[in-house]
Amino acid sequence: MSETPDLSFLGHSRRLPVSPADAALECFPNRTPERDYWIHLDYPEFSSLCPVTGQPDTARLRILYMPGEKCIETKSLKYYLASWRNMALFNEDIVNRVLDDIVAACAPKKAIVRGDFSARGGVKLTCQASAPESVIANPFGL
Repeated sequence: MSETPDLSFLGHSRRLPVSPADAALECFPNRTPERDYWIHLDYPEFSSLCPVTGQPDTARLRILYMPGEKCIETKSLKYYLASWRNMALFNEDIVNRVLDDIVAACAPKKAIVRGDFSARGGVKLTCQASAPESVIANPFGL
C-alpha cells in the first residue's frame, strides 16, 4: 500500500456510488509497462435498467485491456460497475461508456469491453467495443 497511497478503496469499507458519474476508477502504476500483456476482468453480475420499460437488464460484462503506464484497481472497478444498477441506458450505450471510462482512467494500449446481455423478448444482445478501433475484432471467440 505504501507504493499506492492514492488508492482509497483497498482496505476500506465504502458505500456504493449511486451512478457511474459518482464512481471513481482508481489506478496504480503498471510495474512492467515495457511488456505487452492482457488483463481480463469478468463481471458476471452486471445490472442496469431498460430506458424504455424501467425493467432490470442483466449481463456478463467482460473487460480485456493491455495496460500502459497504469492498471485498474479491481475493487474500485467493482464499485464502478455496481453503480450502473439504477442507470437507465441502452445496452450498446453502456458498453461504449464503460470503454470510454476505462480509457479515460488508465489510458491502456488496447481495450475491449463486451456485454453479453440476458435475453429480453426472446432476443439476446451482445455488444463489443474496442479502443483503438483496430484492435482484434473477436478476442472472446464469438
